[in-house]
Amino acid sequence: MRPMIHAQRNCEDSEKIDVFLTKTRTGLLGLADGPQPYVVPLNYVWWNKHIYFHGLSSGRKISVIQQNNNACFTVFEEYGTVTDPVPAKTDTAYMSVMLFGIVEKVDQLDDSTAVLQQFLNKYVPGYYDRPLSKAHVDKYRSSLDQQAVSVYRLRPHAITAKENPIDEQNMYYSGRSVSDCPAH
Repeated sequence: MRPMIHAQRNCEDSEKIDVFLTKTRTGLLGLADGPQPYVVPLNYVWWNKHIYFHGLSSGRKISVIQQNNNACFTVFEEYGTVTDPVPAKTDTAYMSVMLFGIVEKVDQLDDSTAVLQQFLNKYVPGYYDRPLSKAHVDKYRSSLDQQAVSVYRLRPHAITAKENPIDEQNMYYSGRSVSDCPAH
């Protein structure tokens, strides 16, 4: 991996990274479609130190993965603008995580059911009154109308994280001007 240009922004706090990946709702799956990059926004779950996503068992994303299953998954959140009396020092508060690894299909029914339950726990917590059944997942995975759904896992071999934390006293808000800054 190349060294990070803004090394002071490097985050190596694995607990903070786990919490961030667990709570953030959308990520970008980056693939190489021959010489062309292909990036897809996805809902995902971070579970057991892997990224999981699901989707139709066919289509461009799956074709690309079948040709080259090396991938990058990026998750980020932007928290607002950090102001400074010097325009060149105005910045953005954020956190981002990039995971590099191999994408593989999850074939086992038990594993697919557990992953899809994690999706329900994340995106609709408490909505269902009982756990997801294997029979439901099996039907979902073996649909006869070409709409079968599969679960995929990205096994990361490298994870990088960067952050520029929120600086409460210097965050921009509508109506704020440089004359409001303590240093001015």
